[in-house]
Amino acid sequence: MTPPLPFLAGYAQPLLDQVRQLLAEGALGEHLQRRYPEAHAIRTDGALYEHASALKARYLRNAPALSKVVYEGRLQIDQRALGTLTAVSRVQGGKLTAKRELRVAAVFKQAPAAMLDMIVVHELAHLKEREHNKPFYALCDHMLSGYHQIEFDTRLYLTWQQSLARAPA
Repeated sequence: MTPPLPFLAGYAQPLLDQVRQLLAEGALGEHLQRRYPEAHAIRTDGALYEHASALKARYLRNAPALSKVVYEGRLQIDQRALGTLTAVSRVQGGKLTAKRELRVAAVFKQAPAAMLDMIVVHELAHLKEREHNKPFYALCDHMLSGYHQIEFDTRLYLTWQQSLARAPA
């Protein structure tokens, strides 16, 4: 029986076969380590906030401000949610205010730097483009060159992490 690859749903069968072969050989982790040797030092919510704010200031100056950026341990990692951007609306005095909160799955504390950047860039792009459409992905690629490859490799990373969790001790 071939292992399911939920993070890679929709990709071509020959590509999925390659991934399965790397998993079977125990070589997927080494492959990713060669491609992304650089770790990041962004381990705290404060450091993550500063990192996201710097990216926002560089690429999205006119976008709404972020009030909170955190690693979220309760965020369910699946093929859809690796991070979230939410707007919490409150009435203060006679005004309606919206606070935007960016949450990144805690698994990315240990992920390669480029993968953390990919998640942050993806969520920041939602400040300007709500839908996953051509302008959205063009903005992601503008903020992080090679965005699409890094997104695919992040899916590989999550697949590898999932295989480690399933492996017998």
